[in-house]
Amino acid sequence: MANEKSVWDSNIAFVLAMIGSAVGLGNIWRFPNVLYSNGGGSFMIPYIVSLFILGISFVLVEYAVGFKFKTSLSKIFFTIKSRLEPIAWFIILVVFLITTYYVCVVAWDLIYVALSLTKAWGANPDLFFTVSVLHASDSLSGITTIVPWVFISILLIWLSSWFIVQKDLNEGIGKVSKILLPVLLAIVIIIVAFSLTLPGASIGYTQIFTPDWSALTNLNVWLAAFGQIVFSLSLGMSIALTYASYLPEDSKLTDNALIVAFSNSGFEVFNAIGIFSILGFMALTSGIPFNELVTEGTGLAFVVFPKVFNVMGPWSSIIGPLFFLCILFAGLTSLMALLEVASFAISEKFDFSRRRSATLVCIVGFCISCLFSTAAGSYLLGIFDAFLNNFALLFGVFLECIIFGWIYNFDELVEVLNSHSTIQMDSFWKVIIKYILPVCIFVLWAQGVYSTILTGDTTSHLVMLALAIALVVVPIIFTLLPARNEDYYKPIQEDNQ
Repeated sequence: MANEKSVWDSNIAFVLAMIGSAVGLGNIWRFPNVLYSNGGGSFMIPYIVSLFILGISFVLVEYAVGFKFKTSLSKIFFTIKSRLEPIAWFIILVVFLITTYYVCVVAWDLIYVALSLTKAWGANPDLFFTVSVLHASDSLSGITTIVPWVFISILLIWLSSWFIVQKDLNEGIGKVSKILLPVLLAIVIIIVAFSLTLPGASIGYTQIFTPDWSALTNLNVWLAAFGQIVFSLSLGMSIALTYASYLPEDSKLTDNALIVAFSNSGFEVFNAIGIFSILGFMALTSGIPFNELVTEGTGLAFVVFPKVFNVMGPWSSIIGPLFFLCILFAGLTSLMALLEVASFAISEKFDFSRRRSATLVCIVGFCISCLFSTAAGSYLLGIFDAFLNNFALLFGVFLECIIFGWIYNFDELVEVLNSHSTIQMDSFWKVIIKYILPVCIFVLWAQGVYSTILTGDTTSHLVMLALAIALVVVPIIFTLLPARNEDYYKPIQEDNQ
C-alpha cells in the first residue's frame, strides 16, 4: 500500500510538473496572436492535427527515453554513441540560455504585479514600459547602465527558483506545482468568467469561433500550428525526458503524456477566450481596431492590457493584479522545469549533490541574466529569443529525431511505452518520428533561420555569432571535462528493461 502511494505521489508530481512546464507565460500571450493571425477558428484544425500527430508523438519519445535510461540527457547520448555527447550539452545549453532571459520577462511581470495595484503606468503604458520600467535602449550602448528595479526583480526570481529546484522533485517542484497550478487555474477561471460579462466581449471571442476556411490551404498556417505545438509543449527542451527519468516502474507513460498535452491545449484555448473577450471590450470602448490590439510578445502583457485596465473601471483593481499574478505563477512553473534540465545533467556527470548543482546553475544563470537588467536588456532579449528559438532549439529537436529515430534502436522505445501504458503505440508512430517529424522540423527551422537573418541588423548578427560560437565551444568543453561520477561511462543499455 505504501509503495502504491509512493507511485501515485510520484506520478502526480510528474504530471503536475509537466503541466506546469507547458503552461508557461509565453502560452498566455503567444497563442492568441498565432490563433488570430492564422485563420481564427479554422486554425484549430491544424492545431489539433499537429498536437496529435506531431506534438504528442515527440513527447512520447522523450518520455520513453527518459523512463528507459533514468539518467540525464548527456549520459543517454554518450551511452547511445559516445560521439553524440556534445549534442546533448548543446541542447542543455540552449535550454539554459533560454532560461536566462525567460527569468527577465518573469521579473518584469513581478514589477507589474505591484504596479497594477495603483495602475502606476498612467495614461501612456507604452511609454511607461519602455522608459520608466526598462529605461530601454535600442542598441548595446545601454549595456553599462543597470536598471535597479529590474535587477532586484531578477535577483528575487532567481532566488525563488533556486529555493525550489535545490530540493528533490516531490518536495520542491512537485509540491510547489500542487499549490501554484490550482491557484493559476482559479485565477484564469475568474478572469475568463469576468471577461465574458464585459461589453464588447463577443467582438473578441467570436474571432475564435469564426473560421477562415481558406487558411487551411496555406502551408504557413500549418507550419504556424506546428510551431505553436513545439513552443507550448516545450519540445526538444528535454524537460519531459528529465522528469520521466524520476518515474517509478509502475507508471503509465502514454496516459501521462495525453493528460499533459490535453491539459496544456485546453488551458491555451480557454485562456484565449478570456484574452480575446477583454480585447473585444477594449476595441469597443477605445475605437482601436481589434487587429491592432492582438500582438505577440511583451507588448500584449505590458502595454495593451494596462491600456485595457485603464478603461475598465473599478474592476481593474481586482482583474489587473490577478492577471499579472497569473503570468507570474505560469512563469515560475516553467522556470522550475527549464532549470531542472541543466541541474540534473551537471549533477549526474560531476557527482554533485542536487543542492550544489542547482546553486551553480542559478549563480551562472543570474550572472547572464544581469545583461538583461541593463538599459540594453530588452534589445538583447529580442536577439537571444530570435536566435535561440528560431535556430538553435529547432535544430536540437531535429537532431533528437535523427538520433532516436535512426541511430538508436527505435523498437526498444516502442516496447518501453507499450509495456508501461494503457494505450498501445503502433508502427505509425515510428513513421512519424523517422520521416514526418524531421521533415516538418527542418522546414520550420529553415523558415526561422531565413526570417532571423533577414530581419537582423549588424549588431544582432554579431551577438548571434557570439551565441553560435558559445553553443559550439561550451558543449565541447563539458564533453572533454572528465566525469567525477564513476558510473557515468558505464553502459546503461540493459537497464530498466
